[in-house]
Amino acid sequence: MFAQAIIGFYVILFFGSTGTTVLPVDNPEKGLPVIERSIPMPLPDHPGNIYLEGESVSIRVGTDILQSAANWILYDDAHNKVKEGQVLKIGVRSESIAIGELPIGWYRMEFTDADANAAGWTTAAVIKKLVAPTPLDSPVCVDTAMAWFARDNEGEQTRHANLATLAGVNWVRDRITWKEMQPQRGKTTDARTTYDLAADIQAKAGLRVLQVFHYTADWATEAADGPNAGKHFPRDLRDMYNLGKAMAQRFHGKVHAWEPWNEANIEMFGGQTVDEMCSLQKAAYLGFKAGDPDVIVGWNVYTTLPTPQHTEGLEDNGAYPYYDTYNIHTYEWHHDYARLWGPARAAAGGKPLWVTEADRGIRYETEGPWYEQTPENELHKSRYIAQAYACSLSAGCTRHFQFILGNFAEEFNHTQFGLLRKDFTPRPAYVALAAVGRLLAGAKFVTIWPMPDQPDAKVYVFNAQPDGKDRQVLVLWAEKPVDWKDRNKTTAPWPLPESIDIERIYDYLGRPIGRPQQIGGSAVFVVCSRPAVIGMPTQCFQPKVENQPASPIVLQVQMPRNQRVKISPIEWSQGFEYQIPAGQETPLVMYAYNFSDAAVEGTVKLKKLPDDWKLEPIEWSMKIEPMDRQRFEAKLTIAPSGDGKTPAGSVQLLGDFGSAGQSRLSFAIQGK
Repeated sequence: MFAQAIIGFYVILFFGSTGTTVLPVDNPEKGLPVIERSIPMPLPDHPGNIYLEGESVSIRVGTDILQSAANWILYDDAHNKVKEGQVLKIGVRSESIAIGELPIGWYRMEFTDADANAAGWTTAAVIKKLVAPTPLDSPVCVDTAMAWFARDNEGEQTRHANLATLAGVNWVRDRITWKEMQPQRGKTTDARTTYDLAADIQAKAGLRVLQVFHYTADWATEAADGPNAGKHFPRDLRDMYNLGKAMAQRFHGKVHAWEPWNEANIEMFGGQTVDEMCSLQKAAYLGFKAGDPDVIVGWNVYTTLPTPQHTEGLEDNGAYPYYDTYNIHTYEWHHDYARLWGPARAAAGGKPLWVTEADRGIRYETEGPWYEQTPENELHKSRYIAQAYACSLSAGCTRHFQFILGNFAEEFNHTQFGLLRKDFTPRPAYVALAAVGRLLAGAKFVTIWPMPDQPDAKVYVFNAQPDGKDRQVLVLWAEKPVDWKDRNKTTAPWPLPESIDIERIYDYLGRPIGRPQQIGGSAVFVVCSRPAVIGMPTQCFQPKVENQPASPIVLQVQMPRNQRVKISPIEWSQGFEYQIPAGQETPLVMYAYNFSDAAVEGTVKLKKLPDDWKLEPIEWSMKIEPMDRQRFEAKLTIAPSGDGKTPAGSVQLLGDFGSAGQSRLSFAIQGK
């Protein structure tokens, strides 16, 4: 009885008594080609010293190890000595050290010279061989960016793909460059590119692929947008439409989903306004679907904290019909996902929420090209992995992409993100990812087990397919909402009742263990032979938004780049709005695009304007030929605020083009 009541408790606890929790109506993956996956095996040369349980381990002596290295000691993740030996054999330095079989885990081999001085170190891992192929609905995904990480390098791209599959990953996220694919307007390159190579390798590995780009080809930019025009959206949305159509056709069956820009709401990737993001999204969606009706088109992914203002902008612009998944990035603490993602769940409108970059970065301590973290921070990151996936899925996410597989550091904030080191050797977080990929394969969130007497204890319940079997999996840990330096200092008594039928228990690296007396900062996976919680799987989506079919008519306003200002509606968020002088007449330039194969006629009318603002004219009649656009103009005057505050509001237009449907445009303006 207690277990059956948990689901209702969870919904009220996190979303309020009037909240609604429903499954998404549409599955955007249903039209994708079925992938016949096999059980992945390591490449013959075992890149990164990564092995499967039962294999004989041989650890390469990397080129960064000093020539003076004479001895080695192998440690596990708890820095327990596992084995030791000598590098030299009959006076010849070994290229690799034969270890033999090792249990599942992460290992660090430290080298010293004859005088016991440090001479370098490397790492290795042993992970569990998958018993069954990774399910096509598994939420465990990872960002690889392998087309950029290993540009035109077939061997290294193959290693990236292989290490992703060994970890039980379903989807991977890659990168593409517009200019390389379309060197000139209307011309897609015939040359084989690093992106074609990466797509072929990932397809052969049985991976689903999400692609993203975030830089406009120089031929699609305008001089008026300044020297950094390439980081902004193209002004002519037909260029975006044509790119989407061409890429969907070229990568049909190999790239399964697209994000038509990356983090456009922040200054680093363009600083676009919400209406610009909506107009571009519409053109891109129509283009990709024209090239491949079944390909998934995600939202041009939003980053920093989701804001109600952004969600309202999507609604006012009628953007819901133009994306199959609503995509966000998060670098916040996972314990706060459920609270922070409210606006994102609302923006999803009942469609799947994808988190296509997720991490909480940790500082590196050594400079490039390795950018190594301290051993303590490496372990902090590995303990974080299972917690982040569990919290993300419980907060409404259906596909969670850890950022990032390869060695990647941001020097401006001194942060290392990579699960692998420069030479593909693993950080312990890679082994933790493999544990999640295997034990939460195909996971569907059920509930959070309430712990009113142990607030630091966390128990997340999933229906999943660990080792190919339908089971209920509980992910447990104990932690306070603290920063890295204070983590892994909290414990709580073992929280599960004796009545639960436990089949196996695994630690955070996927090693089988006995039932512990307490839980702490390292997650524990409990696989139950019978459900511990009876009830249907649930996802924390807002009710589905009823919307019109996507219209081929797209409206756009074009404002000078210098007429915008950065805003932060809530702390740690970032966006942009237009800013014009109050009390002065400002010219507006707008366009209506026809992305259909027939001419259309219709009108665009003013739908909404603040009472003391003036727009002239307020209605435009037009006829637009196929794949053409029509310019229309107006003059806007916003009244100064009488109370000394900054005047702010939005201009909302509605286009009605008969059988071609309706199109909306809403753009926020503030005075100065």
